[in-house]
Amino acid sequence: MSPRPWAVAFACALTACAFVDATTTQYVGVPRFPAGDPAKVEVLSSEPMRTHDRLGEILLDISVDPPAAIADIEQRLREETAKMGGNAVFVVRDMVNPNVGRKLIAVAIRYRQ
Repeated sequence: MSPRPWAVAFACALTACAFVDATTTQYVGVPRFPAGDPAKVEVLSSEPMRTHDRLGEILLDISVDPPAAIADIEQRLREETAKMGGNAVFVVRDMVNPNVGRKLIAVAIRYRQ
């Protein structure tokens, strides 16, 4: 029995999907905050000068073939930061290894009042 055409198309579509997987680590001794709104989280290119507390790190494992969209990467950073109660996140390391994938490390922060 040969596979149905729709099943083959579905299997091909699944293998061609870009992905952005996240692992978070909250820092020890840092206050815990309620989850926030991801839409309000700022994605920054560097650590801000404004007074803030570091809440934890976010490690993203990102596909390179096919590459994930920048908008998807930023959205995942917003979601993970919001879960920690942060209101901004900045990238500290972005590494690409064609044989392994792309790894991005960011720090979630919460501004002080």
